[in-house]
Amino acid sequence: MNESLDLALFWAHLDLVARFVLALLLFGSITCWYLIVTKTVRLYRTGQRSRRFLKAFWEAPNLDAVARDIKAQGSSDPFSHLLHHGFTALDHLSRREEAASLIDAGAPDEMLTRALRRAIEEDKASMEFGQSFLATVASSAPFVGLFGTVWGIYHALAAISLTGQSTLDKVAGPVGEALVMTGIGLAVAIPAAIAYNAFARVNRNVMSRLNSFAYDVFNFMATGIKASPRKPDNTDSRDKVMDSPRAQAHAAR
Repeated sequence: MNESLDLALFWAHLDLVARFVLALLLFGSITCWYLIVTKTVRLYRTGQRSRRFLKAFWEAPNLDAVARDIKAQGSSDPFSHLLHHGFTALDHLSRREEAASLIDAGAPDEMLTRALRRAIEEDKASMEFGQSFLATVASSAPFVGLFGTVWGIYHALAAISLTGQSTLDKVAGPVGEALVMTGIGLAVAIPAAIAYNAFARVNRNVMSRLNSFAYDVFNFMATGIKASPRKPDNTDSRDKVMDSPRAQAHAAR
């Protein structure tokens, strides 16, 4: 009860500028915690799917079996998404007679490299969603709170100069309330900074593994291209891989 009264008293003493600063910090805090929770859950689920896919990939007898698995279950993690782009590139190579567009231009190895690179960049952008906001809040929230503190102290000192009363009991309340803004700014910034660093570290590890996996995939697929780039047996089970749910989402973009 006392805490609610204190908060009500604190809010009542704030002017419009201080209330705007407090609302801005509250918005930043709510958005940051939303991103922290949603990205944590998403990274956990993606990690689980990635481990299952990699286990199935390395245990598969050939790439055709992997293509059938992706077609059936979709590409819902970075590694299967990379394979999907690779299979799509092979499908284009098996059907084209000549370069019909810029995306089909170049040697087969170059086209496959571009396809894998596009997949990596798409996954990187997806994994980094929201991190710019976390970094912005982490770097700016302390200064926003400090601005609220300076503004509050200015008004407190102005009120004291008007009344002519500068005793400790008259100064401690307004100044203490103003300093609360600095504490709120730090309380908003610290979780955002910790979350940003944690997500950045996880993303670096995933991207490192994805780049290594892309190198293996390129070697597997490039060997098939050099051996028989137009052989129907290499593409029958990879046809219509674009029908996977994630492929349709990317095509709609």
